[in-house]
Amino acid sequence: MTVPATIAEKVIAAHAGVESVTAGQIVVALVDVAIAQDGTGPLAIQQLRELGQVRVKAPTAVFFIDHAAPSPRAELSNAHQFVRRFCDETGATLSDVEMGVCHQRVAESFAKPGDMVIGADSHTCTAGALGAFATGMGSTDVAIGMATGQTWLRVPETFRVEVGGRFADGVTAKDLILTVIGRLGADGATYKALEFGGPAVEAMPMHERLTLANMAVEAGAKTGLVASDEVTRAFLAEQGREADFRPVAPDPGATYERSLSYIADELVPVVAAPHTVDNVHPVAELAGTRVDQVLIGTCTNGRLDDLRAAARLLYGRRRAAHTRLIVTPASRAVWRAAADEGLLQGFADAGAVVTNPGCGACVGVHEGVLADGEVCVSTANRNFKGRMGNPHGAIYLASPLTAAAAAVAGEIVDPRELLGAGADPTQGEHHG
Repeated sequence: MTVPATIAEKVIAAHAGVESVTAGQIVVALVDVAIAQDGTGPLAIQQLRELGQVRVKAPTAVFFIDHAAPSPRAELSNAHQFVRRFCDETGATLSDVEMGVCHQRVAESFAKPGDMVIGADSHTCTAGALGAFATGMGSTDVAIGMATGQTWLRVPETFRVEVGGRFADGVTAKDLILTVIGRLGADGATYKALEFGGPAVEAMPMHERLTLANMAVEAGAKTGLVASDEVTRAFLAEQGREADFRPVAPDPGATYERSLSYIADELVPVVAAPHTVDNVHPVAELAGTRVDQVLIGTCTNGRLDDLRAAARLLYGRRRAAHTRLIVTPASRAVWRAAADEGLLQGFADAGAVVTNPGCGACVGVHEGVLADGEVCVSTANRNFKGRMGNPHGAIYLASPLTAAAAAVAGEIVDPRELLGAGADPTQGEHHG
């Protein structure tokens, strides 16, 4: 008799070529997608060179130039050149500076339900929103995965995050995942799989699910997972990939190490205060904190619906005089769609700087490095000291709605106070 399995256990077993696996077991699994970015890719390539690798064996191997795109310094330009040459020589796929953030691009073009995805970037777990087992690894491990088409891993225990009810206007998946991380702690789910489900998650559009999976690692998790369903099918169809769909869901009676329950109606807008992601507070507790810069974008909240939500709140308004506003779409597809809808013009009218797709200011390499003592409200996933290029700056993590509200007010404010009072009702009608 088949043992009931979690999503993680199902996907790993299929790729290990066995009927079932159990938490704690060490397996060797086939790899479907292996990725690296311009920060981690050069080291992976060096390892592949040492192995004498002429062609990559993983079915899909992609190198992304996104963290410093376009390059701000000569040494980074040389690293980019190194990556481009390797892709030319080996047949690996290159996603160059105009294409956008690796995690968004993986969701749009490469990962599919049931896949095994490994990446030399901790937020590779984003693709788990499609029902894939997606996880970050070191550059050497990813190089071996690219070279052999296989990887080894320990089967993680799974935490089930069950969410009922319905989100109120102004409350988003970002508020949910920050609330979860605040409860678990930054290391409370170390090497676990976070499996998100329940009526509120089933009702979520894909961009919200991607936010949940993206930030699973901020609680230490190995991966974040959402069952694939008709929402997944519709998302893949929008990318011209409906044939990649297949249903992936946990079995009834699957064993979970821990279960967490939430009622969406009871959630409120929150922010993660400096300098850890689990330092989570209701926005009301930090209201009035002066804000020097706002970043809307990144692999966490740079999707089209995120930009629509921010545009909804910014409609007819301008940023505060002392607050800079940077908007960075997550991919070229998002940038184009936002341009076609007039969102980019709206951001410009609101006083924003709209950048090319990519990681932008998030990693602190260029395009928005903070000055000493400055405060930024960001839709990113990390607020560690130095994350945006200056250890003497302070980063508060928030949803696109909360970030847009801070840009208008020049201070942290509950976005629900501005919704409906000038906000464009045609944008962001789903919960943010």
